[in-house]
Amino acid sequence: MARAGTMRYFVLQENNRDTSHVFTGRQPRQAALKAATRGFTSITLRERGTKKLHIFEGKRVKTSAPSNAPDWMPAQIWRAQVRKKGIRHL
Repeated sequence: MARAGTMRYFVLQENNRDTSHVFTGRQPRQAALKAATRGFTSITLRERGTKKLHIFEGKRVKTSAPSNAPDWMPAQIWRAQVRKKGIRHL
């Protein structure tokens, strides 16, 4: 079990093979949000050091910027959304 505050590494998989994309986060959802931000929709993350595959469905949606946004930020921004489909043990 990972300690609180410890970064975990998740490798993106495509066609049941590891890719060169590695996302970090304390939780798998945080890594999946990073993958969705970069445009991946079918997200399967293998957690390094374990035999777990975290399966997510992701998308990017265009939303309006928050009211306290800085001046340089556009009025419409991309926001990532993910939904966990399950965990598979290898």
